[in-house]
Amino acid sequence: MPYPETTDAFTVTDIKKWSEFKRQEVPLKKFEEDDIDIAVDACGVCASDVHKITGGWGADIPLPLCVGHEIIGRAIKVGSKVKNIKVGDRVGVGAQVGADLTCDNCKANQENYCPNQVDTYGGSYPDGTITQGGYSSHVRAHQYFTFKIPDGLDTALAAPMLCAGLTTFSPLKRLGVGPGKKVAVLGLGGLGHFGVLWAKALGAEVVVLSHSPNKKDDALKLGAQEFIATGENGWNEKHKFAFDVILNCADATHKFDLQAYFSTLKVNGYFHNVGFPDHPLKDLMVQAFGATGCYFGASHIGNRAEMEEMLELAAKQDIKSWVQTLDISEQGCKEAVERVYNGDNVRFRFTLVGYDKVFGERS
Repeated sequence: MPYPETTDAFTVTDIKKWSEFKRQEVPLKKFEEDDIDIAVDACGVCASDVHKITGGWGADIPLPLCVGHEIIGRAIKVGSKVKNIKVGDRVGVGAQVGADLTCDNCKANQENYCPNQVDTYGGSYPDGTITQGGYSSHVRAHQYFTFKIPDGLDTALAAPMLCAGLTTFSPLKRLGVGPGKKVAVLGLGGLGHFGVLWAKALGAEVVVLSHSPNKKDDALKLGAQEFIATGENGWNEKHKFAFDVILNCADATHKFDLQAYFSTLKVNGYFHNVGFPDHPLKDLMVQAFGATGCYFGASHIGNRAEMEEMLELAAKQDIKSWVQTLDISEQGCKEAVERVYNGDNVRFRFTLVGYDKVFGERS
Protein backbone atom coordinates (compact mmCIF):
# COMPACT_ATOMS: atom_id res chain seq x y z
CA MET A 1 0.00 0.00 0.00
CA PRO A 2 1.63 3.31 -1.06
CA TYR A 3 1.74 6.75 0.57
CA PRO A 4 0.06 7.97 2.80
CA GLU A 5 0.19 4.65 4.64
CA THR A 6 3.78 3.87 3.63
CA THR A 7 6.93 5.46 2.25
CA ASP A 8 8.84 4.12 -0.75
CA ALA A 9 12.25 3.52 0.78
CA PHE A 10 15.75 2.25 0.12
CA THR A 11 16.30 -0.03 3.09
CA VAL A 12 18.98 -2.19 4.68
CA THR A 13 17.68 -5.65 5.52
CA ASP A 14 20.82 -7.34 6.93
CA ILE A 15 23.68 -5.66 8.83
CA LYS A 16 26.05 -8.28 7.43
CA LYS A 17 25.17 -6.84 4.02
CA TRP A 18 24.93 -3.28 5.29
CA SER A 19 25.64 -1.56 1.97
CA GLU A 20 23.08 -3.55 -0.03
CA PHE A 21 19.88 -1.52 -0.28
CA LYS A 22 16.47 -2.92 -1.16
CA ARG A 23 13.69 -0.66 -2.40
CA GLN A 24 10.42 -1.43 -0.64
CA GLU A 25 7.40 0.15 1.04
CA VAL A 26 7.71 0.59 4.83
CA PRO A 27 4.97 1.83 7.19
CA LEU A 28 4.49 5.41 8.33
CA LYS A 29 2.91 6.12 11.69
CA LYS A 30 -0.69 7.31 11.87
CA PHE A 31 -1.00 10.95 10.79
CA GLU A 32 -1.87 13.24 13.71
CA GLU A 33 -2.79 16.89 14.22
CA ASP A 34 0.79 18.07 14.82
CA ASP A 35 2.28 16.14 11.92
CA ILE A 36 3.74 17.28 8.62
CA ASP A 37 4.25 15.04 5.60
CA ILE A 38 7.28 15.86 3.49
CA ALA A 39 8.05 14.80 -0.07
CA VAL A 40 11.81 14.38 0.19
CA ASP A 41 14.00 16.21 -2.35
CA ALA A 42 17.44 15.63 -0.80
CA CYS A 43 19.05 13.83 2.11
CA GLY A 44 22.56 14.11 3.44
CA VAL A 45 24.57 10.97 4.16
CA CYS A 46 25.77 11.09 7.75
CA ALA A 47 28.45 8.96 9.39
CA SER A 48 25.70 8.08 11.88
CA ASP A 49 23.91 6.27 9.05
CA VAL A 50 26.97 4.10 8.55
CA HIS A 51 27.58 3.46 12.26
CA LYS A 52 23.94 2.37 12.54
CA ILE A 53 23.66 0.01 9.59
CA THR A 54 27.05 -1.65 10.21
CA GLY A 55 26.08 -2.41 13.80
CA GLY A 56 28.93 -0.25 15.06
CA TRP A 57 26.68 1.39 17.64
CA GLY A 58 24.98 -1.89 18.54
CA ALA A 59 23.78 -4.73 16.36
CA ASP A 60 20.22 -4.75 17.70
CA ILE A 61 18.58 -2.51 15.11
CA PRO A 62 15.10 -2.82 13.64
CA LEU A 63 15.05 -4.21 10.11
CA PRO A 64 14.22 -3.35 7.43
CA LEU A 65 15.61 0.13 8.11
CA CYS A 66 15.78 3.24 5.97
CA VAL A 67 18.38 5.65 7.30
CA GLY A 68 18.99 9.33 6.57
CA HIS A 69 18.37 12.26 8.93
CA GLU A 70 19.50 15.31 6.98
CA ILE A 71 16.27 15.75 5.07
CA ILE A 72 14.95 18.61 2.95
CA GLY A 73 11.76 18.49 0.94
CA ARG A 74 8.33 20.03 0.40
CA ALA A 75 5.49 20.01 2.91
CA ILE A 76 2.60 18.24 1.16
CA LYS A 77 0.24 17.72 4.10
CA VAL A 78 -0.03 19.56 7.43
CA GLY A 79 -2.03 18.68 10.51
CA SER A 80 -4.76 20.91 11.91
CA LYS A 81 -2.58 22.13 14.80
CA VAL A 82 0.45 23.03 12.66
CA LYS A 83 1.10 26.75 13.05
CA ASN A 84 4.08 27.97 11.04
CA ILE A 85 4.32 25.66 8.05
CA LYS A 86 1.93 25.42 5.12
CA VAL A 87 1.65 23.11 2.16
CA GLY A 88 4.33 23.93 -0.41
CA ASP A 89 6.91 25.25 2.06
CA ARG A 90 10.48 23.99 1.75
CA VAL A 91 11.25 22.33 5.07
CA GLY A 92 13.88 20.22 6.75
CA VAL A 93 14.11 17.51 9.40
CA GLY A 94 17.21 16.54 11.34
CA ALA A 95 18.07 13.63 13.61
CA GLN A 96 15.03 13.92 15.88
CA VAL A 97 11.32 13.69 15.05
CA GLY A 98 9.77 13.41 18.47
CA ALA A 99 9.88 14.11 22.21
CA ASP A 100 7.28 14.26 24.94
CA LEU A 101 7.62 18.09 25.09
CA THR A 102 6.36 17.97 28.70
CA CYS A 103 9.34 16.83 30.77
CA ASP A 104 11.70 19.18 32.61
CA ASN A 105 14.29 18.93 29.85
CA CYS A 106 11.80 19.82 27.13
CA LYS A 107 10.44 22.72 29.20
CA ALA A 108 14.02 24.01 29.50
CA ASN A 109 14.52 23.88 25.69
CA GLN A 110 16.65 20.76 26.03
CA GLU A 111 14.35 18.54 23.99
CA ASN A 112 17.35 16.88 22.37
CA TYR A 113 17.95 15.30 25.80
CA CYS A 114 14.34 14.26 26.36
CA PRO A 115 14.19 10.76 27.90
CA ASN A 116 11.37 10.01 25.47
CA GLN A 117 12.95 11.43 22.34
CA VAL A 118 12.29 9.70 19.03
CA ASP A 119 15.11 9.38 16.51
CA THR A 120 14.35 10.10 12.87
CA TYR A 121 15.17 6.51 11.92
CA GLY A 122 15.31 3.34 13.96
CA GLY A 123 13.19 4.88 16.70
CA SER A 124 9.85 3.63 17.90
CA TYR A 125 6.55 5.44 18.33
CA PRO A 126 4.13 4.46 21.11
CA ASP A 127 2.09 2.45 18.63
CA GLY A 128 5.19 0.41 17.74
CA THR A 129 5.78 1.96 14.31
CA ILE A 130 9.48 2.19 13.52
CA THR A 131 10.69 5.55 12.26
CA GLN A 132 12.19 5.55 8.78
CA GLY A 133 14.60 8.11 7.38
CA GLY A 134 15.19 10.18 4.30
CA TYR A 135 16.52 7.67 1.79
CA SER A 136 12.84 7.48 0.87
CA SER A 137 9.98 9.20 -0.90
CA HIS A 138 8.27 10.66 2.19
CA VAL A 139 8.83 11.33 5.87
CA ARG A 140 6.29 12.20 8.53
CA ALA A 141 7.43 14.41 11.42
CA HIS A 142 6.04 16.48 14.30
CA GLN A 143 5.90 20.21 13.60
CA TYR A 144 8.31 20.98 16.47
CA PHE A 145 11.05 19.06 14.67
CA THR A 146 10.31 20.42 11.19
CA PHE A 147 12.06 23.61 10.10
CA LYS A 148 11.56 26.13 7.34
CA ILE A 149 14.64 26.38 5.14
CA PRO A 150 15.64 30.00 4.44
CA ASP A 151 15.32 31.06 0.81
CA GLY A 152 19.04 31.82 0.46
CA LEU A 153 20.17 28.25 1.10
CA ASP A 154 20.69 25.70 -1.67
CA THR A 155 18.86 22.44 -0.91
CA ALA A 156 21.78 20.07 -1.52
CA LEU A 157 24.19 22.26 0.45
CA ALA A 158 21.81 22.87 3.33
CA ALA A 159 20.76 19.25 3.89
CA PRO A 160 23.92 18.24 5.83
CA MET A 161 23.43 21.21 8.14
CA LEU A 162 20.39 19.50 9.64
CA CYS A 163 22.52 16.98 11.55
CA ALA A 164 26.24 17.56 11.05
CA GLY A 165 25.75 21.31 11.03
CA LEU A 166 23.63 21.40 14.18
CA THR A 167 25.82 18.86 15.97
CA THR A 168 28.81 21.20 15.66
CA PHE A 169 26.99 24.53 15.98
CA SER A 170 25.23 23.70 19.26
CA PRO A 171 28.33 23.06 21.42
CA LEU A 172 30.19 26.03 19.97
CA LYS A 173 27.29 28.27 21.02
CA ARG A 174 26.94 26.65 24.43
CA LEU A 175 30.66 26.93 25.14
CA GLY A 176 30.62 30.64 24.38
CA VAL A 177 32.66 30.60 21.19
CA GLY A 178 32.97 34.04 19.65
CA PRO A 179 35.36 36.98 19.30
CA GLY A 180 38.40 36.63 21.53
CA LYS A 181 38.18 32.83 21.68
CA LYS A 182 40.59 30.41 20.04
CA VAL A 183 39.07 27.16 18.80
CA ALA A 184 40.83 24.07 17.52
CA VAL A 185 38.77 21.79 15.29
CA LEU A 186 40.11 18.25 15.51
CA GLY A 187 39.46 16.18 12.40
CA LEU A 188 38.59 17.81 9.08
CA GLY A 189 35.78 15.70 7.72
CA GLY A 190 32.03 16.05 7.43
CA LEU A 191 31.64 17.31 10.98
CA GLY A 192 34.97 19.11 11.16
CA HIS A 193 34.46 21.28 8.10
CA PHE A 194 31.25 22.57 9.69
CA GLY A 195 33.16 23.22 12.91
CA VAL A 196 35.52 25.49 11.00
CA LEU A 197 32.70 27.27 9.16
CA TRP A 198 30.66 27.96 12.32
CA ALA A 199 33.58 28.94 14.56
CA LYS A 200 34.74 31.42 11.94
CA ALA A 201 31.21 32.77 11.42
CA LEU A 202 30.87 33.27 15.18
CA GLY A 203 34.04 35.38 15.20
CA ALA A 204 36.57 33.06 16.81
CA GLU A 205 40.16 32.39 15.79
CA VAL A 206 40.14 28.92 14.23
CA VAL A 207 42.88 26.29 14.02
CA VAL A 208 42.56 22.83 12.45
CA LEU A 209 44.26 19.81 14.02
CA SER A 210 44.66 16.82 11.71
CA HIS A 211 46.87 13.77 11.32
CA SER A 212 46.60 14.26 7.53
CA PRO A 213 48.99 17.01 6.33
CA ASN A 214 47.29 16.98 2.92
CA LYS A 215 44.21 18.63 4.44
CA LYS A 216 46.03 21.90 5.09
CA ASP A 217 44.88 23.63 1.91
CA ASP A 218 41.25 22.72 2.53
CA ALA A 219 41.47 23.91 6.13
CA LEU A 220 42.75 27.32 5.06
CA LYS A 221 40.18 27.62 2.26
CA LEU A 222 37.42 26.96 4.78
CA GLY A 223 38.65 29.85 6.90
CA ALA A 224 41.07 28.39 9.46
CA GLN A 225 43.93 30.72 10.32
CA GLU A 226 46.32 27.88 11.11
CA PHE A 227 46.78 24.17 10.43
CA ILE A 228 48.63 21.86 12.82
CA ALA A 229 49.65 18.36 11.75
CA THR A 230 49.39 15.96 14.71
CA GLY A 231 51.15 12.96 13.19
CA GLU A 232 54.57 13.63 14.70
CA ASN A 233 55.60 12.94 18.29
CA GLY A 234 55.73 16.11 20.32
CA TRP A 235 53.46 18.07 17.98
CA ASN A 236 51.76 19.60 21.01
CA GLU A 237 54.87 21.05 22.66
CA LYS A 238 54.70 24.35 20.77
CA HIS A 239 50.97 24.76 21.40
CA LYS A 240 50.53 24.28 25.13
CA PHE A 241 47.79 26.34 26.80
CA ALA A 242 46.71 27.64 23.38
CA PHE A 243 43.01 26.80 22.93
CA ASP A 244 39.82 27.69 24.74
CA VAL A 245 37.99 24.81 23.07
CA ILE A 246 38.96 21.72 21.13
CA LEU A 247 35.98 20.51 19.13
CA ASN A 248 36.71 16.85 18.45
CA CYS A 249 34.99 15.87 15.22
CA ALA A 250 36.91 12.63 14.68
CA ASP A 251 35.51 9.16 15.36
CA ALA A 252 38.91 7.56 16.12
CA THR A 253 39.25 9.07 19.60
CA HIS A 254 40.04 5.64 21.05
CA LYS A 255 43.38 5.83 19.19
CA PHE A 256 44.37 9.30 20.44
CA ASP A 257 46.94 10.33 23.02
CA LEU A 258 44.36 12.45 24.79
CA GLN A 259 46.84 13.82 27.29
CA ALA A 260 48.72 15.50 24.45
CA TYR A 261 45.53 17.21 23.30
CA PHE A 262 44.61 18.22 26.85
CA SER A 263 48.01 19.93 27.18
CA THR A 264 47.06 22.38 24.43
CA LEU A 265 43.97 23.64 26.28
CA LYS A 266 43.96 26.82 28.30
CA VAL A 267 43.25 26.46 32.01
CA ASN A 268 39.67 25.19 32.39
CA GLY A 269 39.40 24.71 28.64
CA TYR A 270 37.07 22.20 27.00
CA PHE A 271 37.77 19.07 24.98
CA HIS A 272 34.34 18.52 23.48
CA ASN A 273 33.37 15.45 21.46
CA VAL A 274 30.85 15.37 18.63
CA GLY A 275 32.39 12.45 16.71
CA PHE A 276 31.43 9.18 18.39
CA PRO A 277 33.70 6.14 17.87
CA ASP A 278 32.57 2.53 17.71
CA HIS A 279 35.12 1.57 20.39
CA PRO A 280 35.70 2.52 24.05
CA LEU A 281 38.45 4.94 24.96
CA LYS A 282 41.83 3.82 26.18
CA ASP A 283 42.51 3.78 29.90
CA LEU A 284 42.60 7.37 31.05
CA MET A 285 43.77 8.47 34.47
CA VAL A 286 41.87 11.29 36.15
CA GLN A 287 45.25 12.96 36.64
CA ALA A 288 45.32 13.61 32.88
CA PHE A 289 42.87 16.46 33.44
CA GLY A 290 44.89 18.05 36.22
CA ALA A 291 47.65 19.77 34.26
CA THR A 292 45.25 22.23 32.63
CA GLY A 293 42.13 21.79 34.76
CA CYS A 294 40.32 20.92 31.55
CA TYR A 295 36.89 19.44 30.97
CA PHE A 296 36.01 16.47 28.76
CA GLY A 297 32.49 16.13 27.41
CA ALA A 298 30.16 15.40 24.54
CA SER A 299 26.80 16.51 23.21
CA HIS A 300 23.84 15.23 21.22
CA ILE A 301 22.66 17.27 18.19
CA GLY A 302 21.03 20.55 19.36
CA ASN A 303 17.71 22.14 20.19
CA ARG A 304 15.12 23.90 18.04
CA ALA A 305 16.35 27.42 18.82
CA GLU A 306 19.91 26.47 17.84
CA MET A 307 18.72 24.91 14.59
CA GLU A 308 16.84 28.07 13.65
CA GLU A 309 19.76 30.32 14.60
CA MET A 310 22.20 28.18 12.62
CA LEU A 311 20.07 28.21 9.47
CA GLU A 312 19.62 31.98 9.67
CA LEU A 313 23.35 32.48 10.22
CA ALA A 314 24.12 30.33 7.18
CA ALA A 315 21.70 32.33 5.04
CA LYS A 316 22.90 35.71 6.35
CA GLN A 317 26.60 34.98 5.87
CA ASP A 318 26.13 32.87 2.73
CA ILE A 319 27.82 29.89 4.36
CA LYS A 320 28.15 26.94 2.00
CA SER A 321 28.93 23.42 3.09
CA TRP A 322 31.24 21.38 0.85
CA VAL A 323 29.02 18.76 -0.74
CA GLN A 324 29.19 16.10 -3.42
CA THR A 325 25.87 14.87 -4.81
CA LEU A 326 24.77 11.39 -5.83
CA ASP A 327 21.45 10.38 -7.36
CA ILE A 328 19.38 8.27 -5.02
CA SER A 329 19.13 4.62 -6.07
CA GLU A 330 20.29 1.26 -4.75
CA GLN A 331 23.70 1.96 -6.29
CA GLY A 332 23.83 5.58 -5.18
CA CYS A 333 23.08 4.67 -1.56
CA LYS A 334 25.63 1.85 -1.69
CA GLU A 335 28.37 4.08 -3.08
CA ALA A 336 27.67 6.80 -0.55
CA VAL A 337 27.78 4.66 2.59
CA GLU A 338 30.76 2.62 1.43
CA ARG A 339 32.79 5.72 0.63
CA VAL A 340 31.92 7.30 3.97
CA TYR A 341 32.89 4.08 5.74
CA ASN A 342 36.20 3.89 3.88
CA GLY A 343 36.98 7.61 4.03
CA ASP A 344 37.19 7.48 0.25
CA ASN A 345 37.86 11.08 -0.83
CA VAL A 346 34.65 12.55 0.58
CA ARG A 347 34.97 16.35 0.61
CA PHE A 348 33.18 16.69 2.90
CA ARG A 349 29.58 15.44 2.73
CA PHE A 350 27.42 13.47 0.34
CA THR A 351 23.87 14.55 -0.42
CA LEU A 352 21.47 12.20 -2.18
CA VAL A 353 19.43 14.06 -4.83
CA GLY A 354 17.31 13.26 -7.90
CA TYR A 355 14.27 12.12 -5.90
CA ASP A 356 11.70 13.22 -8.45
CA LYS A 357 13.39 11.07 -11.09
CA VAL A 358 12.89 8.01 -8.90
CA PHE A 359 9.68 8.71 -6.97
CA GLY A 360 7.86 11.17 -9.22
CA GLU A 361 6.81 14.70 -8.35
CA ARG A 362 4.70 13.74 -5.30
CA SER A 363 2.11 16.18 -4.04
